[in-house]
Amino acid sequence: MIRLLADENFDNRILRGLRRAEISVDVVRVQETALSQADDPAVLEWAAQEGRIVLTHDVNTMPKYAYERVRAGQVMPGLVAVHLGAAIGEVIEDLLFLLFASEAEDFENQVVYLPLK
Repeated sequence: MIRLLADENFDNRILRGLRRAEISVDVVRVQETALSQADDPAVLEWAAQEGRIVLTHDVNTMPKYAYERVRAGQVMPGLVAVHLGAAIGEVIEDLLFLLFASEAEDFENQVVYLPLK
């Protein structure tokens, strides 16, 4: 099962739509953990410890830190970077596609950018 962690600034409208479309989706928001106000490396470390793929809109710095973890041989369960301004419905569809067409292992050490098109 794919488990997700939405970083602090991830669009809640996307999360609500994702949960409406698939009630069983396992997603935790950073605000629901002790990570509130944590920096990107700390978020990625927590996600690695919990086996959660990170959802972020931070396409500028979060991928850099994710790839630093990979180069250092650290666990990096995956990162899904969603461009700001992307159509919410399209992002939800892409996330649902990824959740149902993939296994968690498919995301290991990978950064995926949405929308997919």
